[in-house]
Amino acid sequence: MGMTIRDIAREAGVSTATVSRALRGLPNVDSATRDRVRAVAERLDYVASPAASQLASGRSGGVGVITPFVARWYFANVLSGVERVLQRSDLDLVLFAVGDSDEPHRVPPARRLRRRVEGFLVIALDPDSPDVREVRALDMPVTLIGAHHERTNSVAIDDVSGGRIATQHLINQGHKRIALISGRQLPSPFSPEWDRSRGFTEAMEQAGLVVDPDLIAPGCFTVDGGEAAMAALLAVPEPPTAVFAISDEMAFGAVRALRRQRLQPGTDVAIVGFDGHELSDLLDITTVSQPVVQLGALAAEALLEVLSHPHTATRQIQLPTQLMVRGSSIAARR
Repeated sequence: MGMTIRDIAREAGVSTATVSRALRGLPNVDSATRDRVRAVAERLDYVASPAASQLASGRSGGVGVITPFVARWYFANVLSGVERVLQRSDLDLVLFAVGDSDEPHRVPPARRLRRRVEGFLVIALDPDSPDVREVRALDMPVTLIGAHHERTNSVAIDDVSGGRIATQHLINQGHKRIALISGRQLPSPFSPEWDRSRGFTEAMEQAGLVVDPDLIAPGCFTVDGGEAAMAALLAVPEPPTAVFAISDEMAFGAVRALRRQRLQPGTDVAIVGFDGHELSDLLDITTVSQPVVQLGALAAEALLEVLSHPHTATRQIQLPTQLMVRGSSIAARR
C-alpha cells in the first residue's frame, strides 16, 4: 500500500495537520519543519491523493478546455500547445469537446463546470454566443483562443487580415473570378470562419471585383468537404480561375477535385489555403500560415498568470500570420 499522510507525520514527528499545511505551502509552519516534512515525503515517495487535496484546499486542480473538436488538425495542435504548458504546472487538463458550434446545448451546465475546474480555455467559439456567455458569467478566469472579446483575455490571429492577404495574392496574379470555399453556410457562429470570409469579401470589394454567390461553397473544414465544394464550383456555367479555401484541409480536397478532372493547381485553377498545415508544403499548396501550437501555449500561460495573480490586467494577444507562396497559386513555379 502507498504511503499516507499519517506515515509522513509519524516519520517527521509532527501532526497530520502540520504535514498537510507544509505540503500545501500554507502559513503557520516554520521553514525548518516544512523542509523536514517535504524531505520525508520525498524519501518515502509520498503522492497526495488528488481527491483529498482538492477537499482540503478547496481547489479543483483542473483547467477546463472547451473545444468544438479534438481530432481536427487546428484543434489538436492548439491542445498540444496547451498541454505543453500545463505539464509544467500542478493543474490537469479537463476536456469538454462540445461538437459543432451551431449545435444547441453544447457546453455542460455551469454548476458542473464550476465544480471541476479553476479556469477555462475556450477554443474558436463566438465569445458572445449564449454558451460562452454563460461560461464567462461564472466569475472564473477565462482565456479565449482564436477569438477576441474586450473584457476577456484572448490569444488569436487577425483572421480578417489573413483572409484579405490570401485573396489579395490571387488578385495580384490577375484573377478576377475568385471563389471561396467556406466552412459552412454563411453566416457562421465559428469566429475564425466568419472573419476569414469577411477578409475575402473586403479584398474583393476593394479591388472592384464582384463577389458572386454562385462561387461560394461550404466545405465543412474537411478534405472530403473541400473536394465536394471544388467539384460544385467547377460545375457552374462560368467556373472560377482561382479559389481561396479558408482551411488547408479543404484546400487539399480542392486540389484532389482538380486532379480528378485532370486540371492542374496553379496552371488551370489557382488555390490558396489557410493554416500552415504540415502537408501544405508537401503538396505545394500556397497557404496563410498561423502559429497554432503557440496560440495554445500562450493562452495556457495567460490563464495560469491570472490564476496566480487574480488582479492581472486583461490582455488581448494577437500573433502574426505569414503567406507561404507555393506552386498551387503561381503557374510559373510548376
